[in-house]
Amino acid sequence: MQDKFELVKQYLHEMNIAIIDEDTAEQLVVVEDEENGIKNLIIDCEEPIVVLEQVIMDIPGKPSELYKRLLQMNRNLVHGAFVIDEDEKFILFRDTLQLESLDRNELEGSIQALSLALSEYGSELLEFIS
Repeated sequence: MQDKFELVKQYLHEMNIAIIDEDTAEQLVVVEDEENGIKNLIIDCEEPIVVLEQVIMDIPGKPSELYKRLLQMNRNLVHGAFVIDEDEKFILFRDTLQLESLDRNELEGSIQALSLALSEYGSELLEFIS
């Protein structure tokens, strides 16, 4: 398992994505690429998958229209989905990939999908806060 974790870190290095925190025991890293909207993205190697998760925003007081819109947005995402946490406090972007066959293109595609989703829907999501 350690080899796969090191491979994930190598891919991130090759993609010039900064690892800002690491927990080797838990096999996870926190990364950022602020230029592309990636901030505190958690990449967790949980055999047999890799989980990518980034908090997008707090959930506003009356979220029913937001929930509907998130489902509509999810239909157009290339990878991953907008989700809510179990306590209904945060909207997150979440994606999972198979760890055993993971290659750089898959990981990069998932991270780019997050960046694309933020550039496409970020301002619209912020409107739900105000």
